[in-house]
Amino acid sequence: MTPVLHLRGPVLVGPEEVVPEAWVVGGRLTYERPAGDVTALEGWVVPGLVDAHCHVGLDAHGAVDEVTSEQQATTDRDSGALLLRDAGSAADTRWIDDRHDLPVLVRAGRHIARPKRYIRNFGEEVEPEELADTVRRQARRGDGWVKLVGDWIDRKTGDLAPCWPLEALRPAMAAAHEEGARVTAHCFSESSLADLVEAGIDCIEHATGLDERTLPLLVERGVAIVPTLINIETFPSIAAAAEEKFPAYAAHMRDLHARRHQTIGAAHDAGIPIYAGTDAGGALAHGRVADEVAELARAGLTSTEALSAACWSAREWLGRDGLFEGAQADLVVLDADPREDLRVLQAPRAVVLRGVVRAGSWS
Repeated sequence: MTPVLHLRGPVLVGPEEVVPEAWVVGGRLTYERPAGDVTALEGWVVPGLVDAHCHVGLDAHGAVDEVTSEQQATTDRDSGALLLRDAGSAADTRWIDDRHDLPVLVRAGRHIARPKRYIRNFGEEVEPEELADTVRRQARRGDGWVKLVGDWIDRKTGDLAPCWPLEALRPAMAAAHEEGARVTAHCFSESSLADLVEAGIDCIEHATGLDERTLPLLVERGVAIVPTLINIETFPSIAAAAEEKFPAYAAHMRDLHARRHQTIGAAHDAGIPIYAGTDAGGALAHGRVADEVAELARAGLTSTEALSAACWSAREWLGRDGLFEGAQADLVVLDADPREDLRVLQAPRAVVLRGVVRAGSWS
């Protein structure tokens, strides 16, 4: 039987909405005191954290087995990330939906890429004339999202270049939206952004190429970004590996890295919605959402805004419950107010998933 928990808060229902206590009964949150015995759990309570860009079922070489996928999801859970937007995976992870001890996954199907213009074994590789049909198929495979590879290195030019012409993007976006899915795209460079926004993209991943020309376009269309700043930390090593063969690409990657905080800070100042994502699952380890939140704060978001990017606003963006009456009890208990000190996210006192304490220092 699921225990009845007494959350002796404060409970951060929203960035500025604080209530003193709450309870978990039958795996659901309530603000009405139940009868009978309860187990007390003290600390600052926030909704389960969100990693809005990760890849469960994927490593640097492609799809992984179920044991490895479980380890990835468990690592995220234990860090407090209880809602994961899986931004493309070559593995079938539907079995996770039946595991109540693992985070909730919102899938984007499989990456859609151009042939030989992305990481081997990751995506479904198609030509532009096949894009719309492929998007429709992946929309039906996902949970309301489709993931495009918007740009990648073009070995003919030796630098980053767009993968799709505008005339292919327009029907592809329309197909996704007809299926009730939103579209996001991997974008490092400047040159891919305008066409994607013009075609109707809903979100941009990484967004290191944003500049004074494309910032207003995203604002006008309400396009969100998921910067994955801890992934952008790898750009210098990527550049070093490519230096000898592709010097222009290497220089470009170093430049994008050098101005990463300035770029995301400008997006924030312009009012573009920003959400926290780690890009875990390719080459990066899972369980680092707290590191990404800290990076967003370094880029210019306030502590509360950076926390919300992995918490209240991120859950609303993905259409999932927060700390509302009757909501599924997915929450994190912390030692102090995270709005004052984001470092407390690194060591949750308790991680409660579907009403059960699954991780943390509390026992």
